Amino acid sequence: MKKILIIGGGISAERKISLETAKQVKNTLKKKYKVLQVDFDKNFQNRLNLFKPHIVFNALHGRFGEDGYIQRILEFNKVKYTHSGVLSSALAMDKIVSKKIFIKNSILTPKFLSVKNNLKNIKILKKKIKKKLNFPVVIKPINEGSSVGVFICNENNLKQNLNKLRNYKEILIEEYIGGREIQVAILGKKKLGAIELIPKRKFYDYKAKYYSNSKTKHIIPVNLTKKNLNKVLNIAFKAHKILKCRGVTRSDFKFYKNKFYLLELNTQPGMTKMSLVPEIAAFKGISFPNLLDRILKDASIKK
Repeated sequence: MKKILIIGGGISAERKISLETAKQVKNTLKKKYKVLQVDFDKNFQNRLNLFKPHIVFNALHGRFGEDGYIQRILEFNKVKYTHSGVLSSALAMDKIVSKKIFIKNSILTPKFLSVKNNLKNIKILKKKIKKKLNFPVVIKPINEGSSVGVFICNENNLKQNLNKLRNYKEILIEEYIGGREIQVAILGKKKLGAIELIPKRKFYDYKAKYYSNSKTKHIIPVNLTKKNLNKVLNIAFKAHKILKCRGVTRSDFKFYKNKFYLLELNTQPGMTKMSLVPEIAAFKGISFPNLLDRILKDASIKK
């Protein structure tokens, strides 16, 4: 029987959701494999050495889990692991670098600025925003996931919201794109599908993603023309290939004035009861156990 080590928790802002993902994965895989769920802490290396897994299922989210850090450790130990490799994870997690790569490859993404989070120069920053982006804008850390620390700002509340991100040295400021929220899942070389979200909140933020009382409406199949559906699937697949991702990814889009804007690509999408990738897979007739098996099948120690 194959042994699967599931890593969850970690120290990022998404620890709680990572543990939920790990729990869902464990409860499913234990019916077919010998599994052990561990936290990514100081004892991780010892547990890895003792268990000697055939494959590590990476259920970490956020920093140290999807930025190439844990991937480097697993590469060093020469053990197969799920999801994207070191470089792909690092590129996708850095929102500024990934946006530059998207632009270079003719993928539409909101205009942006990268700034040092210095509240002393707020007047200069506002002038810069008005010149290059205009208000409202979206501000976010450059290396967090699950919409952690994301705020929609006007000129009046910019300073207040930047202050909430004072622990981050660098901030991404991008133009606010209205329109519809479309999410696309890619699995290996397969365009898995898309789902539309209509959040009751201002946008599909952390609470909308992971709290059942957020009342976010999920629409599948997406109400798009066949041409536009194929277009957004192709853009997501192109981004997946450009970053040389493997396993499963989820790309976040805004659809506005008949154009798709790629906001970001997630190399470690959630696998909780409220997560989108399992929902898209289920609509395509792929059960959760089958989805996990496909992710495991794509595990590697290369790239």
